[in-house]
Amino acid sequence: MDEIRHVIVGGVRTACLSRDALCRLMLEDARNKRLRASAKLIFDVNGHALALARWDKVFRDDLAGADLLHADGQIIVAASKYLTTSPIPERSATTDLFHDAAAAAVLGGVSFYLLGGTEDVNARCSQRMLELYPDLQIVGRRNGYFSESEEEAICDAINASGADVVWVGLGKPKEQAFCIRNRHRLKASWLVTCGGCYNYVIGEYSRAPEWMQDIGMEWAHRLVTRPKQFFWRYLTTNPVALYLLLTETRNDTLRG
Repeated sequence: MDEIRHVIVGGVRTACLSRDALCRLMLEDARNKRLRASAKLIFDVNGHALALARWDKVFRDDLAGADLLHADGQIIVAASKYLTTSPIPERSATTDLFHDAAAAAVLGGVSFYLLGGTEDVNARCSQRMLELYPDLQIVGRRNGYFSESEEEAICDAINASGADVVWVGLGKPKEQAFCIRNRHRLKASWLVTCGGCYNYVIGEYSRAPEWMQDIGMEWAHRLVTRPKQFFWRYLTTNPVALYLLLTETRNDTLRG
């Protein structure tokens, strides 16, 4: 793949890649995974991540440790479009990317491991993905309820499965911390953070209408449908994220 352009959005270096380009990169890296000593870390960036990075130095350092950050929020794309000369081509919402990657994985022979969620959600997600993509190789799965002391054994199980891509759905900031701690233990090509993606796959969470997604208002749909979960988060993080987007978005002179 051609050299990847990046842009600084809200103070965070984000890749200027489309969903299709991310999937092509996944296939390329899966083919070459034996050439690397550890897995690549693929994290998502949205308003919540920007605010957490400002408040939490550990999370900020974890984000900086990723190999690639992709634009999960439409507001990230919009900021790059209006405030830089290197616009991100489109939003790569993790829920959409999960399906894109599954379709590409079937064609490319790439295998998945699903980590995170409750046992019920994880099992139902695995079953649903196999219904949607019958030839998808889901070589292992595990719920997200474990202690740090169990991580070595979990990594051993993931390695034994031979998975190319590990989806890590533990929620911010836990999933990023897990990936940073265990990247050198894991032989997969990619570790991809995916938050509550499994819940969307099984229909437990609903997506906003496309017009709301297109204008960056999917957060409002989440607020209305799950107020207990999101009211305080958005009240505290949205103003911080907006401030960072307006003051710390600029072109990035680095590539790679």
